[in-house]
Amino acid sequence: MAEQPKSPAINPVHPAIESYMRRLVQATDHPVLADMEALAEKNNFPIVGRLVGTFLETLAKMVNAQRVFEFGSGFGYSAYWFAKAVGGQGQVICTEADFLNQEKAKNYLSAANLWDRVDFQVGMAQEVFARTEGVFDICYNDVDKGDYPDIWRMAKGRIRPGGLYIADNVLWKGRVAVENYTEAFSGWTEAIKEHNELVFNDPEFDAFINPTRDGVVVARRKMP
Repeated sequence: MAEQPKSPAINPVHPAIESYMRRLVQATDHPVLADMEALAEKNNFPIVGRLVGTFLETLAKMVNAQRVFEFGSGFGYSAYWFAKAVGGQGQVICTEADFLNQEKAKNYLSAANLWDRVDFQVGMAQEVFARTEGVFDICYNDVDKGDYPDIWRMAKGRIRPGGLYIADNVLWKGRVAVENYTEAFSGWTEAIKEHNELVFNDPEFDAFINPTRDGVVVARRKMP
């Protein structure tokens, strides 16, 4: 039997629509954001981008988030949005395996007057989470995609009622929706699909996927 052709990457939202949405959020323009976005483009470093960043800030404000845990922080792009949302008395706990990204995050977030709201820890996100006590208003997942199911299992019980679990890349360039695809990393697509099923089938959470960019799942822990 001939091998089935591989499906190309799928843009969940038409680029023209995303461009229009991007124009609507011009009020978020900031020199620090511009520098971070330029660095990401230059180094082909994955960041959530302006539209998802604005979405994250809005979600955090909607639930009056004061304590956010990030599984995977890169050089602080998503933390920028969460730190804006939590205010001066809030805290965003960041995790990143590369200490060089910690220094970049410090420089960027200090320039934006947000560094004092951030606890940036170098190490495996799972290990940092295990030794960090308490519950969170938001747990945000953006680690290696093969670890997504385990992160969900770790995080869901430590989100307060009414709080949010958020994960990026849950549409994975459309690979989750087609039978034949070119895999970027072995097993990652199946892990994301498993993760998504776990989230949507958990009776303690209400969930929805925002298809912007590469898909962001938002799951709210139900009130008792």
